[in-house]
Amino acid sequence: MEPEQAPDVVWRNRALKLFDRIPMPVAVCDVHGAVVLANPAMAAEWGATPGSLRGRNVLDLFRPQEPTQIERIAHALRLRHRSRYPVSVRWDGPGGVPRRGELTADPVSDSAEATTTLLVQVRVLGECSAPGAPPGSLSASPAEARILALLAGGATTARAARETGLTTDGVTYHLRRLSERWGASNRTELVARAYALGVLVPGAWPPAVADLTRAGSEET
Repeated sequence: MEPEQAPDVVWRNRALKLFDRIPMPVAVCDVHGAVVLANPAMAAEWGATPGSLRGRNVLDLFRPQEPTQIERIAHALRLRHRSRYPVSVRWDGPGGVPRRGELTADPVSDSAEATTTLLVQVRVLGECSAPGAPPGSLSASPAEARILALLAGGATTARAARETGLTTDGVTYHLRRLSERWGASNRTELVARAYALGVLVPGAWPPAVADLTRAGSEET
């Protein structure tokens, strides 16, 4: 007769089985972002095995679109804050196909004094659009254009939210969607592309949104 396993061992084995069956890419990382444990769904995003990801830094695997987010997360972790931290990321899937998604890091530990580990989840949003692909991908909505004009004038996220009547999360959402459509890696690049695409008026100060409707009628 086999010896009975200790309760903590039984629960650990059950947790690992559940971890492996989660369809969303999930990994457990140390506070510096090194992968300690990855589930098969995470490994599948790289055409790899879970064991081969051990020791890799999660930020080398998934490229953040706004590097300043990482600085804020690191600062919050040093202060032992227990919030969720979403980051827009991109990576090259199997065959080198560029993909995009949202990475969320949840600090977890057994106690307030214990060393924090990170539970990292990736919400896969799909493949990145090829440059110049779908119609409308290089345009901007009125709200997006207004936010871009404010950023071009040096506004913070908080000020842009006040000026547009949105929340700071709403402003971040619009910027994230623009980054995905335009393939921009940061806000400076977003503003530069807004000028290049004619969304903002070149040479105007304070920055102004172009009247694309009037411009189109004057050309015809």
